[in-house]
Amino acid sequence: MQTASDRYEYPAHWEADVVLRDGGTARIRPITAGDAERLVSFYEQVSDESKYYRFFAPYPRLSARDVHRFTHHDFVDRVGLAATIGGEFIATVRYDRIGADGRAASAPADEAEVAFLVQDAHQGRGVASALLEHIAAVARERGIRRFAAEVLPANTRMIKVFTDAGYQQKRSFEDGVVHLEFGLEPTDRSLAVQRAREQRAEARSVQRLLAPGSVAVIGVGRTPGGVGRSLLGNLKDGGYTGHLYAVNKAFEADPMELDGVPAHRSVREIPEPVDLAVVAVPAEHVPEVVAECGEHGVQGLVVISAGYAESGPEGRERQRELVRQARSYGMRIIGPNAFGIINTSPDVRLNASLAPEMPRTGRIGLFAQSGAIGIALLSRLHRRGGGVTGVTGVSTFVSSGNRSDVSGNDVLQYWYEDADTDVALMYLETIGSPRKFNRLARRTAAAKPLVVVQGARHGSAPQGHAVRATRLPHATVSALLRQAGVIRVDTITELVDAGLLLARQPLPAGPRVAILGNSESLGLLTYDACLTEGLRPLPPLDLTTEASAEDFRGALTTALAGDACDAVVVTAIPAVGETSAGDAALAEALRSAAAAAPAKPVLVVHVELGGLAEALSAAASTSPQAQRTDPPRPAERPPATVQAPADARLIPAYPAAERAVRALAQAVRYAQWRRDAADPGKVPEYDDIDEKGAAALIARLLAEGQGLTLGTDETCDLLARYGIHVRRALPAPTPEAAARAARAIGYPVALKATAPNLRHRADLGGVRLDLADEEQLLRAYTELTELFGKPEELRPVVQGMAPRGVDTLIRAVIDPAAGAVLSFGLAGAASQLLGDMAHRLIPVTDRDATSLVRAIRTAPLLFGWRGSAPVDTPALEQLMLRVSRLVDDHPEVVAVTLEPVVVAPRGLSVLGATVRLAPPPARGDLGPRRLPPY
Repeated sequence: MQTASDRYEYPAHWEADVVLRDGGTARIRPITAGDAERLVSFYEQVSDESKYYRFFAPYPRLSARDVHRFTHHDFVDRVGLAATIGGEFIATVRYDRIGADGRAASAPADEAEVAFLVQDAHQGRGVASALLEHIAAVARERGIRRFAAEVLPANTRMIKVFTDAGYQQKRSFEDGVVHLEFGLEPTDRSLAVQRAREQRAEARSVQRLLAPGSVAVIGVGRTPGGVGRSLLGNLKDGGYTGHLYAVNKAFEADPMELDGVPAHRSVREIPEPVDLAVVAVPAEHVPEVVAECGEHGVQGLVVISAGYAESGPEGRERQRELVRQARSYGMRIIGPNAFGIINTSPDVRLNASLAPEMPRTGRIGLFAQSGAIGIALLSRLHRRGGGVTGVTGVSTFVSSGNRSDVSGNDVLQYWYEDADTDVALMYLETIGSPRKFNRLARRTAAAKPLVVVQGARHGSAPQGHAVRATRLPHATVSALLRQAGVIRVDTITELVDAGLLLARQPLPAGPRVAILGNSESLGLLTYDACLTEGLRPLPPLDLTTEASAEDFRGALTTALAGDACDAVVVTAIPAVGETSAGDAALAEALRSAAAAAPAKPVLVVHVELGGLAEALSAAASTSPQAQRTDPPRPAERPPATVQAPADARLIPAYPAAERAVRALAQAVRYAQWRRDAADPGKVPEYDDIDEKGAAALIARLLAEGQGLTLGTDETCDLLARYGIHVRRALPAPTPEAAARAARAIGYPVALKATAPNLRHRADLGGVRLDLADEEQLLRAYTELTELFGKPEELRPVVQGMAPRGVDTLIRAVIDPAAGAVLSFGLAGAASQLLGDMAHRLIPVTDRDATSLVRAIRTAPLLFGWRGSAPVDTPALEQLMLRVSRLVDDHPEVVAVTLEPVVVAPRGLSVLGATVRLAPPPARGDLGPRRLPPY
């Protein structure tokens, strides 16, 4: 019998951590000869019924021959995988390659028989489904294209595993056995099934952390003070509804209480189950704590302890070991170096964080990778959460710290189906998997607003974050997030501003804005801000400074009732000396008017003059400043609010017109994206595309090298197979060769230098256009060589003249982290100097192409700016769609640049093109579900 060393080395890349249906984790790895004892122990814990379903007969124990066969694999024709928790098997799967006669075979046979066995205690957790995904991926890697399985009819669970997987299947019944056969190539349905399972599992894993039935705080000091004692106090004071325990190995052995909480020396000594452990011990003691938690069945950890990857290489290795250890027990981790988590639901009231106060209950979900930013966000929401007609607050808060395990992607999965969260606010310093984040963000944004601010935009990622690098500039990543419906903002102030508006206000139906208030100047500032943000404001309505609350009510009612506006901004300044009673009357007037028109958002710009009279008095006085005994000024305390019902429509108030209008503009653009997302368009089919011919050409060219930039002829040949025709350019190494080329092409022609320093730089004089005859051509040739050097340095070419138009640039690249991206801009300074490029993820739909053309700031040049002739943008859109299809159909095409593309009033001309080929980068999002490696 062959051994692994005869065929393949141990395939470590098959190892993976997966999240199961109930939110726990398991490790999947190949079975080796060293697993004999584990296999026997596992089999002893399987019921007789499950053994019967596996072997079709009573099979109480495995023989020595069975154990050898099930643990010795060549990792090619015979493969076994195990799902493990705590190092012990909970399920196994194996395949054996078979030939047409059903007997054992080797390649080129491409069918295998597959069989599962799941320990009864772990059935129903989705273990078999996860194993099927991974064994199918292994089989495809080894050249197997089909699986066959025989299942007893009574084994309905296993039949369901196969039938629900989404693969194309054949099913038959013979001799009392169900025979299943299915192909292993991923299908749209199998990918949809896989992602739906991923969503449910990851959401459940976060839900277990945010809604535990019991919490143990580990590292609670015996005396007041310290992180552990603070965490325990915050949980108690927040009103946590579950069972709470304090743990410190320095406690006395006898049962005791600490601040009324049961206290124990170890998690092992707690007689009841513990769902969540909050760890606040020095980093060197964390491994011991994790082991105790794992052995006690703890479901998840929040690690507050620092001293990990943020502290350098040694800490990074300590962090890897922490994740490795926790996952081996099926636990997920928030942290390390985390600020904590909060759930304000009345059924939970969990404040497992360093925040001394439980935030107000509300509809906003918060995620922050930074603890400091998390504090700032909670503080600002608490301070700003008071709307004109009530308060809003937080549903859940997660500070991930070093983000070693649970990430923003996991929290997005949870928020997507969380009925208590209407708006998601995220502060991200890194995006570990931009491709996955983009996919999840698009799905989430279709259901509820997602607002994101990115830190570390212009520098390296924080030390604690180990993420896959992306070559894409920040502006490109931001554009792709906006394409996915993400509301991108630049500061945490804008994050809170947008969140307060979106939490309880309806989305605007369009960009038309009515402005009314009692300050003409403030109204004009608001009007200007609307124009700056691309909104369409109506002339401001000045109610004068004498306006009463009833005047505001009447004006707002009229504005909301009309068809002329989609949103209303109310500007208000109080009269000097006005009391809070005046604020309350205004708030009630605005609330009642807004309630009568629930389809339109209302915002308030409320400028406070608190303390003005006092400041003027102090300035006029010559006596020493007295000790101040009056209450704090309004700017120093949260604004007074009128308590509204929990489901009331809150009207957010802003201290500056620009901030209110910017938040409104974000809502307008998001609402438009929601409408567009309902009909995303389609990827068109083309009858003139030669996909097979292109694939053969790419394979032949790649056989010559691992990565190469194609020559002119190969580039033109490949692009032509997708209906992209590059205008012919002939080399001109001598004046005579230039003349021959011009005669072959036909006058008029252009003479261009293609040296790297002159390519696409007409401003440097390396291009001569509209050369009508040979005399002009030779004179131009002489001028170029005199100015820039010898022909061999210039690399001149002769090309036929294209119809005049606008020079544009189309580029497609495959980024290892974000995926394939199509970019568009005007050629030259607009894109190179100003960075005026628009971006879309590939595959691009017809609607994407239409929006891409219009997304750049210089787009008016394409549509008849200042009396010029509009160019053929439909032809430009079709060219983009063909480039998108080429890159999507052939991932070996890792870069395409068309520059310049001259777009004329009728048609276009591609004057230059480069294509780069390379072996396609791995697509982790198409493989089986797995947690990011550590």
